[in-house]
Amino acid sequence: MKILVTGGAGFIGSSLIGRILEEGSEVVCLDDFNDYYDPAVKRRNIRLFMKAENFSLRECDIRDFENIKKIVENGRFDCIVHFAARAGVRPSIEKPLLYEQVNISGTANICEACRLSGCGKIIFASSSSVYGNSSEIPFSEKSYGLKPESPYGSTKLCCEEILRTYYENFGIKSVCLRFFTVYGPRQRPEMAVHKFLKNILEDRPVEIYGAGGSSRDYTFIDDIISGIMGVLKIDFDYKIINLGNSKPVNIKELIRVMEKVTGKKAKIKFLPVQKGDVDRTFADISLASELLNYKPKVDIEDGVRKFFEWFVRQ
Repeated sequence: MKILVTGGAGFIGSSLIGRILEEGSEVVCLDDFNDYYDPAVKRRNIRLFMKAENFSLRECDIRDFENIKKIVENGRFDCIVHFAARAGVRPSIEKPLLYEQVNISGTANICEACRLSGCGKIIFASSSSVYGNSSEIPFSEKSYGLKPESPYGSTKLCCEEILRTYYENFGIKSVCLRFFTVYGPRQRPEMAVHKFLKNILEDRPVEIYGAGGSSRDYTFIDDIISGIMGVLKIDFDYKIINLGNSKPVNIKELIRVMEKVTGKKAKIKFLPVQKGDVDRTFADISLASELLNYKPKVDIEDGVRKFFEWFVRQ
């Protein structure tokens, strides 16, 4: 199998590439190494892969359709795993047009390149952000009338619809994986687990927006990668599948776990609620269990400990 992973130098992308290479498939990583966070971190993520015979790197912006088309046409890929996107809820409030250009137009470029090249399968990284402040708990793929609270969430929901129409009109099969707060080694530096733990270790304030009552369905990277690998091994038409842990953790409990793991007391600083934030996320993973035999194995304490061990080795 030959697979293109867009955004492959990022957190989830590079973790997936490592697993695919271990299983013997050929991987092409596509990334533009933008400055959302330090590009050197992303290059370090894939440094070891550069020596592998079945790995190659293409540096390209997914907004550049002509180059995307050439890469996909020449690659003759069995599947494209499309992770390249501008991530993050709060930055999308500041730069909504950039998120529309990269996420929506970039995804349309990938779909169109597939149509022209004959590549018939896409696995897309969607997000729990599409659910917004849904009153239906846990969040189910069957939910209708979704109202994302941020431009980021809106772009992901729009991309799901683009993929659906490319399936219905052109037969390009796709699975949209709604990821729930993924954390673990290589996690982006602005995300809560990474930022909170770093601040605790450096005796800096841990900033909590609101009263600390929000909760997230934190999902360890190894469990997410197992779910994605499960998709690569099945046939599909068009599907939306949640990948989460299905065990939401209150933010104050997360900090207590970090204090236990690090042996240090957190200094808490409360700030006003931010635009785009939601009260909770909570994945219904029954469909993933049924289709992929998906069974998350890492609880929050083990996951934070694994992240901490990785962090102190850096």
